[in-house]
Amino acid sequence: MVIGENLKKYRTEKGFSMTSLAEKAGVAKSYISALERNIQQNPSIQLLEKIAEVLDISVDHLIKEEVNNEELDQEWANLVKEAMGSGVSKEQFKEFLEFNKWKNKQN
Repeated sequence: MVIGENLKKYRTEKGFSMTSLAEKAGVAKSYISALERNIQQNPSIQLLEKIAEVLDISVDHLIKEEVNNEELDQEWANLVKEAMGSGVSKEQFKEFLEFNKWKNKQN
């Protein structure tokens, strides 16, 4: 589950032990542990808000799957916009990518 993985990631990045995070957020250490091990999979939004506040992150960071942090450079963004503006559909673009992968394997 995403919440448990994200919680552990941000907790360790911020240098919190389970005990210190639990104390600062006002929740049981066993609950933090259960979240991280995906035993508890349905935490309340209020609990997530407490934890996120201590970690100095948004609740979104806890509940959403992480996307590659590399930002799309401006040239790629412009190419995508141009393709969209010229009428290229997502399906056509996906077909092109698959063809390109196939072509590269042939070489």
